[in-house]
Amino acid sequence: MAGLKPEVVERVITHLVRLPGVGSRTARALIEHLLTVDPAEVEALASSLAELRGAVRLCSSCFLLTEEDPCPVCSDTARDQGVVLVIEEPTTAWAVEETHEYRGLYHALLGHLSPLHGVGPSDLTIDALVSRVQQGPVREVILATNPTVEGETTALYIMRRLQDLSVEITRPASGIPVGGELAAVDRLTLAQALGSRRTM
Repeated sequence: MAGLKPEVVERVITHLVRLPGVGSRTARALIEHLLTVDPAEVEALASSLAELRGAVRLCSSCFLLTEEDPCPVCSDTARDQGVVLVIEEPTTAWAVEETHEYRGLYHALLGHLSPLHGVGPSDLTIDALVSRVQQGPVREVILATNPTVEGETTALYIMRRLQDLSVEITRPASGIPVGGELAAVDRLTLAQALGSRRTM
C-alpha cells in the first residue's frame, strides 16, 4: 500500500528540515501553509528563491551580502571609513543597522575559529581584514564576534594579528548575554553595547 503522504510532500520536507532551525513539525506546518495560500504566493516564493543565489553575492571588500559590488555600505562616502565592525556572519549587520547607531564599515569573517570542526584562520576572511587595516585609513577595529568560546578565541586571534599595527582594537561592552549571538540581541542592548565599547 502506497504511503499516505504524497511523494512530493516528502521531498519538500526533506529539503526544509535541512534548513537551520527547521524541524519536522515546522516543515509540516510550512507545507500546510504553502498548500492553502494563493498559488501566486507560492510561485512568488519559488521565483525569489531561484533568484537568490544568482543575484546575491559577497562584497569583495567587507563580505556582506549584496546585489552590487562593492556593497552599499562600502560605497557610502558619508559613513566613517576609519571604523570597522568585525562580525562573524554577514546577516549580523542587518541587526546592527536596525539600531541606527552605527555609521562605520563592516567586515564579515564568514564564521569563527573552530579547530574541532576544522575551521582555521585560512578558512575565514582574517587575512583580508589585516590587509584592509594595513592599506586603508582604519583607526579602530571593533571585534564584535559572538560572546561564545569560539567567538572569544577568534577575537583574541585577530587582536594578536592586529596588535603591531597602528589601530585601536575595541570590543562591545557587556549587556550581550554570554553564549548568545549578536543578531539575536534586541536593538537597544546592541546599540548600548556598541556605544560603550571597551579597548582590548
